[in-house]
Amino acid sequence: MVKVNVGTTADPIVTRLVAEDKIVWYKKPNLRMMYLWLFLCCMGVEMTSGFDSQLINTLQFAPTFHKYFGGGRVDAKGAFAIEPGLLGFVNSCYQLGSIFAVPFAPWIAQAWGRRWSIMIGSLIMVFGALLQGFAQHVAMYIVARMILGAGILFCIISGAALIGELAHPKERAILTSLFNASYFIGQILASAIALGTTDIPNDWAWRLPSLLQICPSLLQIVTVFLLPESPRYLVSKDRDEEARQVLVKFHAEGDASSLLVQAEVVQIRETIRTEMEASKQSWMDLLKTYGMRRRVVVTLFIGLFTQLSGNTLLSYYSGILFGMMNFTTNYAKTRINLANACWSLINATIIAMFVTRFKRRHMYMLSATAMCLCFCAITISLERMQVALDAGGSNAAAGISGLFFYFAFSPCYNIGNNALTYTYLVELWPYSHRSRGIGVQQIFGKLAGFFSTNVNSIALTAIKWKYLAIYCGWIAFEFIIIFFLYPETSGRTLEELAFLFEDNLNQKASAAVEKNIHYHDSTDNIKRDSDGGAPAEVKHIV
Repeated sequence: MVKVNVGTTADPIVTRLVAEDKIVWYKKPNLRMMYLWLFLCCMGVEMTSGFDSQLINTLQFAPTFHKYFGGGRVDAKGAFAIEPGLLGFVNSCYQLGSIFAVPFAPWIAQAWGRRWSIMIGSLIMVFGALLQGFAQHVAMYIVARMILGAGILFCIISGAALIGELAHPKERAILTSLFNASYFIGQILASAIALGTTDIPNDWAWRLPSLLQICPSLLQIVTVFLLPESPRYLVSKDRDEEARQVLVKFHAEGDASSLLVQAEVVQIRETIRTEMEASKQSWMDLLKTYGMRRRVVVTLFIGLFTQLSGNTLLSYYSGILFGMMNFTTNYAKTRINLANACWSLINATIIAMFVTRFKRRHMYMLSATAMCLCFCAITISLERMQVALDAGGSNAAAGISGLFFYFAFSPCYNIGNNALTYTYLVELWPYSHRSRGIGVQQIFGKLAGFFSTNVNSIALTAIKWKYLAIYCGWIAFEFIIIFFLYPETSGRTLEELAFLFEDNLNQKASAAVEKNIHYHDSTDNIKRDSDGGAPAEVKHIV
């Protein structure tokens, strides 16, 4: 029998205390308000990503977009069409901009804090959206999209981290899962805008949607400083009292004597101190030990799988796929697109609320299996459609079948690569390298997105349905990697997961926490059970 190393965690001290808190989040005024600002600010980050993916997809429905940037080129059917290679690069240059920003975004997040990183990224995206909307030629449009890609990286790295580091331990996994679900709100907005702009007979058919990409960034600029700074960032800068005040206000509703807050502060401080002692705070630390190298390898594959599981093909080139299914009018394409975006938001939100109750590894493997089956079905449907077309006929059943599995792919993908990506990354990486860890995921995710978005356009035109068969084999490979490499991270706080692969540091951090927190009779005067377990009396957080 194959033995898979799924990692180990520290003694769940805070987890035991969290289990004592029976009050739901919406009955806690301070926590409730913070979650509102988290949704508007940090969730808005992924709205921007969703808006962009659907924007560049729906713009392809507008003839004026192809005419303006394609230099008047027409395809075999006589319609204006940007050359496939150029279209692929216009789509993918967003990812290229993110790649260029990777060396800088994690450093800003660590040096200036999560909030300032989000602000800087949002300002960059505002500039990029304005440049994009008023582009005078294709080169200007490409540069604008690269600027947008650079800005979004600052926001994704810090937004994902801030959600995980501010959230109450009870809701952290759900909130980080919802982070990616908000992507589909942006998709819906872009799809809905396309209903009214696609048939505009002039350049505003593409200029107006391009300018409207500014909206989510403005929302982040307005709300980011309504949020507190990450307690873990504050502790890392020796601002322990500020961190304690944040935790008291939002995790204990102002109760300064809260046992949970005392435990959290000490656990955060001791874990970060142990991390700092074991690292030099550099990119090279990511390759220094077995545990860090294992994290890098897992994160590398997370980045690749989020972009190479067929989702970029379905998101950026749905117009071509709908045409292969024999849905050829702009009326049909725009409405199918909007329906799929709404469906994706619904299933992604439901999945995010429930998926974290299950083992992370199990959900990733379920997702890979279901995605593979969906892609096999789409491939077969498109092959049957092509056979019918080659014979001079049509196959309506194959078209409907392809469309059904196109919609079915969404929940299959969302179970793993959408709902769990940032939940898993935040749990996988310790604080001192969390920004860099998410940066690694972004590097490989954006590289994969850049590659696939460029190749998709050319390959679909050249080999049609056969191209989808390649994805079937790749997704099967994803399952194998998940089974052998992904560790289990569910059911623990971030500090308890900090040394997932480092048993010696795990024990050191646990011993330090046990020595310093409320269990010490001389400092906290708390009675304990005779068996040495959790405190006999635990104050509930109000």
